[in-house]
Amino acid sequence: MLLSRRRMVGLSLAALAPTPALACPNWRGTPHFGSIELGAGFQPDPYIRNVTVGGTIPLQRCFNGGYQGYVTTRPDFDLYWSGSANQLTIAVACGGTDAILLVSDPGGDWHYSDDYRGSNPALTFANPATGLYDIWIGSYDGARRIPGQLMITEYDF
Repeated sequence: MLLSRRRMVGLSLAALAPTPALACPNWRGTPHFGSIELGAGFQPDPYIRNVTVGGTIPLQRCFNGGYQGYVTTRPDFDLYWSGSANQLTIAVACGGTDAILLVSDPGGDWHYSDDYRGSNPALTFANPATGLYDIWIGSYDGARRIPGQLMITEYDF
């Protein structure tokens, strides 16, 4: 398991706002739904995990860059990735609300998705970096406790 990773310090276009009193996504938090170590060529593919969608932290207060929706402070899931692959897709399926997806990659960069397939989000990483991917699964409108599924795959999505 990878226990350390590089984190960028300072401001970028999608950096956390420097307001200490403001609750924002914190990659150091213990994930709500656990973690997994996956490597290139993992089986079975896709990996699917039942999760609960939603949160109360408004992303628009935490990020510069137009992210919308609500998440929890702690990640929902941690993916420890290893190996060499052409692509890695992280997606969410949820029929009960308009879900959003927020991921912090091993380099400390933030990625956001909303409405990739209908109201379900997905992010594809080309040549994914080895390390920890922190995953938040939120809702666009602030809905909470909606059943959903997290999917991780190397196949086209």
